[in-house]
Amino acid sequence: QVQLVESGGGLVQAGGSLRLSCVTSGRTYRTYTMGWFRQAPGKEREFVAAITWSGGSTYYADSVKGRFTVSRDNAKTTVYLQMNSLKPDDTAVYYCATAAAIYYSGSQSPGAFNSWGQGTQVTVSS
Repeated sequence: QVQLVESGGGLVQAGGSLRLSCVTSGRTYRTYTMGWFRQAPGKEREFVAAITWSGGSTYYADSVKGRFTVSRDNAKTTVYLQMNSLKPDDTAVYYCATAAAIYYSGSQSPGAFNSWGQGTQVTVSS
């Protein structure tokens, strides 16, 4: 069982930056890919980014490429999402999650992940 707690959300103006953190606990953390998703009101949960357990591979949604950076510190069992050049369309609740399988195929489906955190709100004003 893995527990995940996100933090770092808040209100920021367009063009600003935020860094989200996801602290994890549980014996499976080090071997699994970690992902970030977001969900805006009335919309489906969508993939944002993912990082393999070694940090050697990262994946991004097209909408955030070049603006967001995912990283992890395995010593601290923490995953980060650095978000720059934020836009009002980035407003959503952001969730971190653990990939359901040790081998991560690069899938952007929420079904490829489990053990979700409670989420942190990010609001970008125009």
